[in-house]
Amino acid sequence: MQPTVLVVEDEIPLVAMLRYNLEKEGYRVEEANDGQEGLVKVAEDKPDIVLLDWMLPHLSGLEVCRQLRRNPETRNIPIIMLTARGEESDRVRGLDAGADDYIAKPFSPGELLARIRAVLRRIRPALADEVLTYEDLVMDMAAHRVSRGGREVKLGPTEFRLLRHFLEHPGRVLSRDQLLDAVWGRDVYVEQRTVDVHIRRLRKALNAAGETDLIRTVRSAGYALDSSGES
Repeated sequence: MQPTVLVVEDEIPLVAMLRYNLEKEGYRVEEANDGQEGLVKVAEDKPDIVLLDWMLPHLSGLEVCRQLRRNPETRNIPIIMLTARGEESDRVRGLDAGADDYIAKPFSPGELLARIRAVLRRIRPALADEVLTYEDLVMDMAAHRVSRGGREVKLGPTEFRLLRHFLEHPGRVLSRDQLLDAVWGRDVYVEQRTVDVHIRRLRKALNAAGETDLIRTVRSAGYALDSSGES
């Protein structure tokens, strides 16, 4: 899955530049042009990282950052603040508000991309590495191979994408709708029960005799990569 970057910025030329450079590096880009819209976008579809301008219409980036950190649903989303305010006191205020990093304008696309990679490595390592792991399960994305306890696990394309999404969000309960959007895409109509079919195939491939089931079913909620078993 492509990591999603939400760009909350009101300078349209800068948004276009960021989109071009981020998409070129394989990121999926969403955008909002003011603080209120930024909060709405996060609530609708939680991004993997937020690039947040300080000076925004309607609601400042500083206040957006504070609100995201106060909300249990969004408090762990990485935030990099983008701002023309380069004084040390401003950097301290941004970091104290909950930003994970701070970059002053003007900046080079290369520096920003390096900062994004560094924050994701530190906070969401699954999104920055080519090898994803959970307990004795290993996914090598470069080689497109999966193994568990040293044995090779053969997966179809859909099961591979499903497992990758689980590995990028270990322990998190993912609803069928969330899995449909992430694995099949929002523009494709697929029935919810299709998710259950592919979960069964994934379980059959992952779980050899005597092995713990790594996919937990949470009744009326969805599924999670969690070795604690059924809920």
